[in-house]
Amino acid sequence: MTTNTNENTVTDARVAIVTGGSRGIGRAVARKLAEDGLAVVVNYARGASAADETVAAITAAGGRAVAVQADVAEEKEVAALFDRAEEEYGGVDVVVNAAGRMTLSPIADLDLAALDAMHRTNIRGTFVVAQQAARRLRAGGSFVGFSTSVVGTQFPTYGGYAASKGAVEAMTMILARELRGRDITVNTVAPGPTATDLFLDGKTPEQVERLAKTPPLERLGTPEDIAAVVAFLGSPAGHWVNGQILRANGGMI
Repeated sequence: MTTNTNENTVTDARVAIVTGGSRGIGRAVARKLAEDGLAVVVNYARGASAADETVAAITAAGGRAVAVQADVAEEKEVAALFDRAEEEYGGVDVVVNAAGRMTLSPIADLDLAALDAMHRTNIRGTFVVAQQAARRLRAGGSFVGFSTSVVGTQFPTYGGYAASKGAVEAMTMILARELRGRDITVNTVAPGPTATDLFLDGKTPEQVERLAKTPPLERLGTPEDIAAVVAFLGSPAGHWVNGQILRANGGMI
């Protein structure tokens, strides 16, 4: 299912694709980019209703958006996602790969099927989306990937997840250098503990409180905190930042 709220094709606005844009950080990013004047393609893998809610929130605020289903790990589906963005709005200027999967377990106990699923979405999915972005972003554009501050903090039970996000960080500068001469930036945002369903799922109130107290700012991040960082990186004001990992975490290691 797709949702198109535009009566006419828009060709004079900057255009963003946000994968995983139906909820959590991805939804906040989509809404922030739309608030900043970009036309937004809200990608989702499952749950069309949540994607439609994101689009509805954007259009209610006067923005432009369309929801498009695609599995980020499937090359043909991601190519079709970019095709739709070009058909609707004339091109692509910002790509934010917020789609992700997380399973927590000690390394000794981690189900390898869960590991494979995480790596399929987090590594292959990032690679597939980045590949299309590298081929199709217009000059002045930006690709923003997602990692996690756990790559640095190295908390127990995050081994499989942090390993998948470490791969994203390894790609970042390489892709930035491969796009030399194209006027396209590549950066990765690595959030710390952020109050999303993905983060809160399976944690006790005591665990959440302990993690909230870890940063010097002594609170959890919000999706809007992370969205503001992403929007800066995708804007002309942030275009001198390139090939970097930004640990948006309130001061954690």
